[in-house]
Amino acid sequence: MKLGYNTNGFAFHTLPDAIEIIAELGYKCVALTLDVHHLNPFACSALEVNEVAKQLGRLNLECVIETGSRYLLDPRRKHRPTLIDEDSDSRVHFLYRAVEIARDLGAPVLSYWSGARPEGWTGSDDELYKRLAYHVGKLEELCTTHGVRAALEPEPGMLIESMADYDRLAELLGFRPGLTLDIGHLECVEQKPEWEYLSSYRDVLYNLQLDDMLPGRHRHLFFGEGSVDFARTFRALRDLGYSGPACVELSEASRNAVETARRAKDFLDGVETSIAE
Repeated sequence: MKLGYNTNGFAFHTLPDAIEIIAELGYKCVALTLDVHHLNPFACSALEVNEVAKQLGRLNLECVIETGSRYLLDPRRKHRPTLIDEDSDSRVHFLYRAVEIARDLGAPVLSYWSGARPEGWTGSDDELYKRLAYHVGKLEELCTTHGVRAALEPEPGMLIESMADYDRLAELLGFRPGLTLDIGHLECVEQKPEWEYLSSYRDVLYNLQLDDMLPGRHRHLFFGEGSVDFARTFRALRDLGYSGPACVELSEASRNAVETARRAKDFLDGVETSIAE
């Protein structure tokens, strides 16, 4: 697999500087979170996208497009609007632009999530699943057209937060959509160990996010501060032959971005060494 680091952990760096540092530390992939200061899809030019593509090529870095920016669409409401809000147009526009940027950067995967239930929602989840299924189907088609894989991420607190929720959506769609799995989220939400889900969904697993977490507590922790068994998890990934992106996601560590990214790489290298022995 291609170990990487998410640019949301470099919130106080320019994107070119963040990419350069991530490469210097030995990572092979960049999870590029499109945001107000990192290739804002509503403001960046084709020239800017091309410059990032050239930098990634020069550094021999793979790229995954992440769409979890907090206030890009609404400066007052975190992550709003979503695909399941009635006013979802700006979210749809954002994701469609993200697909175009992924294509232009040669990124193989675009990661996204359902979003939380609409504020004040009192209706049935059935309606929300129908809304989401419609958009997921359209996004999968668009990504296929542009040579990109769409990867839906279950996220604590959102409509799709568990693998059971994902399965419900897949049943409605009639197929299993591409999947992003955050190892910490599995530890936070699920009852079974992470490696069982990696095996069960291997055919649609296109993207991994790496962080530690505690059961029932949605906070991205540095490795060793939660309860994830990374040695067992990495061994499972090796046995499955997973060769896709696996990027560290520690957005709260931006104040100490370089040192955190370095420590994370040292930890992950140590895990890989231990399971190879």
